[in-house]
Amino acid sequence: MKDFIVIVDQEKDWAPYFPTDQIVKAKDYLFKPEYHNAKSLRVLNLCSNFKSLSLGYYSSLIAEARNHKVMPTVKVLTDLHKKKHYDYDLDELQETAQIMAQKYTENDQNVKAIAFLIYFGETKEKIFKELGKSIFNNYPAPILEVRMVLKKYWKIDALKQVHITDLNSKQQDFFAEILEKYSNKIWRLPKTRKQYHYDMAILVDDHEKLPPSNPEALDKFIKIGEQKGIYVEKIHKHDLARLNEFDALFIRTTTSINNYTYIFSKKAQDEGIVVIDDPNSMLKCTNKIFLYNLFERKNVNKIKSLIVSDYKEETLKELEDVLKFPMVLKIPDGSFSLGVSKVNDLDELKPQLKAYLEKSSLILVQEFFYTDYDWRIGIIGGKPFFACKYFMSKGHWQIYNHTQPEDTEEYSGNTACLAIPDVPKYVIETALKACEEIGDGLYGVDIKDDGSKAYVVEVNDNPNLDEGYENELIKDEIYHVVLDHFINKIEQARKN
Repeated sequence: MKDFIVIVDQEKDWAPYFPTDQIVKAKDYLFKPEYHNAKSLRVLNLCSNFKSLSLGYYSSLIAEARNHKVMPTVKVLTDLHKKKHYDYDLDELQETAQIMAQKYTENDQNVKAIAFLIYFGETKEKIFKELGKSIFNNYPAPILEVRMVLKKYWKIDALKQVHITDLNSKQQDFFAEILEKYSNKIWRLPKTRKQYHYDMAILVDDHEKLPPSNPEALDKFIKIGEQKGIYVEKIHKHDLARLNEFDALFIRTTTSINNYTYIFSKKAQDEGIVVIDDPNSMLKCTNKIFLYNLFERKNVNKIKSLIVSDYKEETLKELEDVLKFPMVLKIPDGSFSLGVSKVNDLDELKPQLKAYLEKSSLILVQEFFYTDYDWRIGIIGGKPFFACKYFMSKGHWQIYNHTQPEDTEEYSGNTACLAIPDVPKYVIETALKACEEIGDGLYGVDIKDDGSKAYVVEVNDNPNLDEGYENELIKDEIYHVVLDHFINKIEQARKN
């Protein structure tokens, strides 16, 4: 196999270019064993649709899970999907954009808009060469359209990914020329900037029903932080502009790549601010398809699973043969037991699978593995620091039963904490292995235990740290461990 492949939706998308065996259809890359097992593979993703949960999105996501070097990465796809994600990065380029646009238009006030394409950092318009390289360094994507508008001054208004089928003949020639040159280069990510402040912000949502830390826990972080010489302040979704006042950011509201938590995390990382949850951990942990592929590559014990993209008869038969009934269907980015269904037979499987596939191009289907409780192992900086048993809700097969009122014991199960040395060694080892390639931040690893072997359910990037629950046994030590981790990270950053 070649060490460089180009992923397309259909082979005909590549029709204007020279035929090559390096062209691979997205579904082939996702499902064929030769790509799953490939080592040191470089992947250029030229799918037409990169929206969350599309095949183009999954091609980049699974490439990262397989440790393939991919362009564009999921982080870049997510950042480009919403203008508010990249607006901040563009601010520092606006002065350059203004100068270049004035030169390009020769100060003609009748010209109100400009658009140009960036191909792997190169532009046909030489005047935009510097600007194109700067944008590409922030957002490495094959083809980007830059749109600029003149209001009081010239401003970059939008970035948009362009598909190869949208190029005209001359643009196709230029793309092919630059691709040939670029495919021999080493791909790299944008550089991180340094930070200059020494305080810690905790991002919270005062109106959230199930936050990852209750008010008592937040108060403890503030109090113990002060004892350690850290000024800790709660901030909210409208405080993005204040981030550069702080040396560290701790996100204690439920994370999602589609809301403001990702924007905060990304800005913090770009500013060189120590952050939990960091953007990469959010991207990896919030999608069960990525975790499944990562666990498979790393030989992490996991619940028997299949990934499916349709509900054809042969697919249904394979699910029944491999997983048996009952089985569990999961939408990849669900949380708190939402987007999860148990089906007992074929009559239930097909309509539920069809409904889920309307929300996501790929669905994770797992064998039904009932246990009275799931382990939650807290990991920070690559070390375990708390262990809990989360029991299933009364009369139900999940920890949360969303059909019941939230203030009843039927809604959620109990919690019991154990000291790390009292947890079976194989459970701790499995939890640590599951986190190895995700990062060194804060994670909660959910594990099922059959008495002799541990099976990872998922890794949470935003695990609960609640006063009276996760710290039932270790008390205030839980806050000291987290804050000491931040201090160590801040000190490391200062040395760089």
